[in-house]
Amino acid sequence: MASKQDILSENRAYWTQRAPTYSEINRAELFSRSREVWRKAICEQIAARFPGREPRELRVLEVGTGPGFFAIILTEAGYRVTAVDLTPNMLIQAKKNAGERAGEIEFLEMNAEALAFADNSFDVIVTRNLTWDLPHPEDAYREWHRVLKPGGLLLNFDANWYRYLFDESALAGYEEDRQNVAARGIRDEDIGENFDVMENIARRVPLSRLARPAWDKRVLSDIGFDVETDENIWERVWTEEEKVNFGSTPMFLIRAVKPA
Repeated sequence: MASKQDILSENRAYWTQRAPTYSEINRAELFSRSREVWRKAICEQIAARFPGREPRELRVLEVGTGPGFFAIILTEAGYRVTAVDLTPNMLIQAKKNAGERAGEIEFLEMNAEALAFADNSFDVIVTRNLTWDLPHPEDAYREWHRVLKPGGLLLNFDANWYRYLFDESALAGYEEDRQNVAARGIRDEDIGENFDVMENIARRVPLSRLARPAWDKRVLSDIGFDVETDENIWERVWTEEEKVNFGSTPMFLIRAVKPA
């Protein structure tokens, strides 16, 4: 069985070669309605947690920034943003995408499961499509709890990606999604570079085979978070093409607060 370090190395290698084309997806989001949709969705969550606080007063950490989409839109909203990623090539792309705002964002190479920050450093942590890909997601959740300030907020957007590798009903839904994409004549977003490599990684990380967000809620509660989930957030933040591409694997939001 592959070790944690083996999976991290494979992840870094995969996303290193994927960085340029994955960045194209983020750039398309930055030049579309998604920019405002996502910014509004996240900022409303933060404002509800910190009423009366100005964005410039809050430190935000994006874990697994990839090509920088969340980091960029939250910096535009006025937050003080630090963005970390395991893959140097992703950080290069993120800085390019940030353009003139690159100097306002602290970009750092870092493992989501072992953050090099002091305890109680951030008011907010945001992440998207990351936890499913981690070899030890529970370690990441403990780290995120550690670096959040008391009263701090975690917003984790994810989905049951690659569940179809282990569940027959999920596989049927996945295949139906592919048929719907073809019938609509739109781009199939679930077919990327070296897709078989990513599936091989997905078979060996733990969350591909688990029912989420129930697992996350239990683990986060055990760690000490107060947890809520929103399993309908996809209806608000996804484009129509994303809804067709991933209809059987809807995105959920895990909203967790570190008690004061």
